[in-house]
Amino acid sequence: MRRFVEIILFALVFTLTGQSTFAQVDRHDVRAGNRKFAKQDYRGADVDYRKALIKDSTSFAANFNLANILYRQENWDEASSYYAKMKEVAPTTPYASDYSYNAGNAAVQKKDWQAAVDSYKQSLLLNPNDLDAKENYIYAKKMLENQQNGGGGDNDQNQDQNQDNQDQNQDQNQNDQNQDQQQNNQNQDQNQDKNQDQQPQQQPKISPQQAQQMLQAIQAKEKETQDKVNKEKAAALQSRQKEKNW
Repeated sequence: MRRFVEIILFALVFTLTGQSTFAQVDRHDVRAGNRKFAKQDYRGADVDYRKALIKDSTSFAANFNLANILYRQENWDEASSYYAKMKEVAPTTPYASDYSYNAGNAAVQKKDWQAAVDSYKQSLLLNPNDLDAKENYIYAKKMLENQQNGGGGDNDQNQDQNQDNQDQNQDQNQNDQNQDQQQNNQNQDQNQDKNQDQQPQQQPKISPQQAQQMLQAIQAKEKETQDKVNKEKAAALQSRQKEKNW
């Protein structure tokens, strides 16, 4: 199914048995439900539409809106029951095609393929240009034929499930490969760090200017030492000469 017709009706004069004497009574609750639906408060809207139906069980707006809300809440069985209550009066309203389309969608969710085919067919009779209804009609008819031939009508769903399983397996395999690759990268980094720790540390290189300065400093130190030795020798010689003269 490609779409669901989300039409929320205001309180209308259309009822399940003709003009209702309570048409004005339920209008407040229907409008309150519509405001909550607009805010996506589906549970609140559900309550308001049911209040409207307590006051007027024949309200087409309350029945139609409640059926649509139940569909949105994935309550297919109850939604179908409310669509069924409108079967007689719906063709007399401006929403006959949309009603049949939505009823067909609810039937599909229940795998009631015969009801789905009948509903989509009625929708197409009222609106032959509805491409979604035509596509859904073909799909429902195919599923009905599969069911009648003993296929159960679930072939497409089984194929979808198999495809989902394959996709999940591929994703899992890809994740495992990514984890293995990450582990390998971590091991390589650790090995590189270990090899670097085991290698002898190389002495930092010095520039020619630094080498020249170091050489000059060594030569100056040697000259200072030589001068000191020479002074000590000269002093010792002078001392001996004084002793000899005495």
